Amino acid sequence: MKTDLTVIMPDRPGTLAEMGEALGKAGVNIEGCCGFAVGNEGVIHILVEDAEAARRALQATGFKVSAERPVLVTNIADKPGELGKLARRLANAGVNIDLGYTIGKGELVLGVDDLEKGRLAL
Repeated sequence: MKTDLTVIMPDRPGTLAEMGEALGKAGVNIEGCCGFAVGNEGVIHILVEDAEAARRALQATGFKVSAERPVLVTNIADKPGELGKLARRLANAGVNIDLGYTIGKGELVLGVDDLEKGRLAL
């Protein structure tokens, strides 16, 4: 199952490289990511298949994994209006989206408050 990990790291040169190297040495592939800085910290979401191995490698390197959860990964057409249609289906099913990022052309990662209802709605 695809899992999104929220990783907190210092906002300084080299921390993303350290994270990538640690995961690479552990044999963990990063299937998608997004990140941003807040003050002196970086917050990055990474999509992985082996969350346990990723968490161990990150923590051993000194990074804080502040959250871990399964997410929806779905295909989406690359044309105007498709995000609205997809989000409307989830909204109509009473599912709230609190995280979203793309991982490649036509693939969207969604963090939702009810994974099963979200799967059924899509």
